Amino acid sequence: MKELLGLLKQGNKPALMACIMNAVIAIIKAIAFFITGNVAMFAETMHSIGDTANQFFVFIGSALSKKSPTNRFPNGFARLVNLVLLGAVIIVGILAYETIREGIHHITEPPAAGSWFWLNIAVLGIAAILEAIVLNKAMKQVLVDIGKEQVKGINVVMVSLKNIKGAKPATKLVFLEDMVATLGAIIAIVSIVIATYTTFHAAEGYASILIGLMLFYVVARIFLDNAAGVLGVADEQMEEKIGKFVFEEKHVKDIQKLMVMKEGEELHVELKVEFDPDMSIAKASDVLEGIERKILNERGVTEVIIESDKDDEILSWQGTEEEN
Repeated sequence: MKELLGLLKQGNKPALMACIMNAVIAIIKAIAFFITGNVAMFAETMHSIGDTANQFFVFIGSALSKKSPTNRFPNGFARLVNLVLLGAVIIVGILAYETIREGIHHITEPPAAGSWFWLNIAVLGIAAILEAIVLNKAMKQVLVDIGKEQVKGINVVMVSLKNIKGAKPATKLVFLEDMVATLGAIIAIVSIVIATYTTFHAAEGYASILIGLMLFYVVARIFLDNAAGVLGVADEQMEEKIGKFVFEEKHVKDIQKLMVMKEGEELHVELKVEFDPDMSIAKASDVLEGIERKILNERGVTEVIIESDKDDEILSWQGTEEEN
């Protein structure tokens, strides 16, 4: 139990915050739906339940992935967060299906303009504000993940959107879900206004379908990202960065192999460099230690396997386009 509590303390904090916030929002929306029977509110309730479940899984998975390697699992548990998220998409997919199905039913049999207009608007307005707060936290966590904490103001939005691919899996999921949730609440509000003040009473049904499709988009992104994580995907951007500063070391003649593998929130680096055949073993060892320290200082790198060989005078490292 003590070990479990210690692991939970290391879980992704934005995911935990988003889980708690979305659980509160889901309860509020569910109460409003049972009172009003509004289909757009139903869609938003399903959306918030899905977000709550997903973010709970993210928090638990990110915490358990910090568990130290054991004799049975010598490679550690870093990819566990990817496996947990692959399971979570099933829940979100079911909720997305139900949301679309209910929207189609509403379009084929649209009811008359409903009552409880201000209750629906108030609940969705509060939900949109709360979701925006969580989204702002997720944006700031993206900046932390990519090492740009110094960005402030409106630039937080632009920089986080531009660099979302570089965020940790848990942060990326919270970001995507809350961005879609904020947009979904706004879409639901607009649809209720249209259905109430015009004769287009099916507007809420179309809103429900649109929200369901956005949920499926989240499902697709989560599945593709985490399936790649489970299989083991290379971080090409980090490979280019490491390759560049390794070649800045004057004693390095070539790079035979450089591979940076993502495992959950961790990066594992394998590197083999070539030195001048006349270099002493002591000098080569000093150079390798310096390169290893520099790589370990990179954000997310937890393991470095580095080897050396004599220069074969055949250039193996192609480098980046900029270097070429």
